Amino acid sequence: MKLRIKKDVLLEGLNKVSKAISTKNLVPVLAGIKFDLTVDGLTLTASDNDITIQTFLNELDSMDIEKEGSIIIQGKYILDIVRKLPDEYINIEVIDDLKILIYTENSEFNLNGISKSEYPNIELEISKTPFNISSKVFKNIVYQTSFASSNDETRPILTGINFKVMGNVLECNSTDSYRLARKIISLDNVVEEGYNIVIPSKNLVEFSKIMNDNDDIVELHIFNNKVLFKYDNILFQSRLINGTYPNTANLLPEESLLKITANINDLYNVIDRASILTSDKEKNIVTFEIDQNKLIVKSSTAEIGRVEEKMLIDKNNDENIKISFVAKYMMEALKSFSTEKVEISFVGEIKPIILKSSEDDTLTQLVLPIRTY
Repeated sequence: MKLRIKKDVLLEGLNKVSKAISTKNLVPVLAGIKFDLTVDGLTLTASDNDITIQTFLNELDSMDIEKEGSIIIQGKYILDIVRKLPDEYINIEVIDDLKILIYTENSEFNLNGISKSEYPNIELEISKTPFNISSKVFKNIVYQTSFASSNDETRPILTGINFKVMGNVLECNSTDSYRLARKIISLDNVVEEGYNIVIPSKNLVEFSKIMNDNDDIVELHIFNNKVLFKYDNILFQSRLINGTYPNTANLLPEESLLKITANINDLYNVIDRASILTSDKEKNIVTFEIDQNKLIVKSSTAEIGRVEEKMLIDKNNDENIKISFVAKYMMEALKSFSTEKVEISFVGEIKPIILKSSEDDTLTQLVLPIRTY
């Protein structure tokens, strides 16, 4: 294998696939990036068995291919070398099958490679019936739902986002059993085969980081135990989480006792300030007291002190309520909206709090209250 390639092109490809490299993997070869060079271009592959990322670099005007071949190069070292070399072009040459020479006009690195035969056989299959979604919409789904999934591996099913496809409707749910994020969108095409799968949240977050902000198309290829995303010149494959996702539809109350409307930024900042006086951000409890057209936000801890703030709100009736919740959960729910105002529905002091926006009916956030007595 012998190649001369533009540094920026190679570095962009390495940055994409390196997200699939795990330093903790029990299989040493999976700490490497597989280089496959043909007359058509350079394919880079990395995997940690949980996710696999492959990108194809075919900008032939930015590379000179002298000799085809395949080799596995330690991911950490090739990434650091390419990142730190100042030259515009980098030469990569394999000598004696397993010796790798990386050089520029003034620099030379010699690395030990790994034979391609040691790399596990990873099948990146394409299904006959994929469905498409805008990359901008997909990134938004991940941003608006992933934070509500659980980090607790004792209930693996809750560490993922549930994707349900029926006809032309995609419903995504994420919950850690204390809150719920739900996003429902309409697809451009009808999907004849219904799907109900759970994809690990952390994998979706990694995939969304690879995407740019262009409104390109993402293809979803769904199989029994894995999902493959095809985007631009990237294939991103993730395992699916086995099990049945809980039915979250019955968590959303249909009626409300009281609805208030508030400016999202103002409300977020008030809750943020109210949560200052605590030694534990994760369990910081904030109380809402709604009296006439005022929202009173309170927080207190015995060893530190108390805080109280007031802000004006709009409400739909004369009901008043007092309700407590975890500040972090409410703030993350508020942050997921891209609109100026939020509508918050209260059903009772120990019933779920529902957040929606009149400008974006595709997104619903639910936060469970905390008993303070």
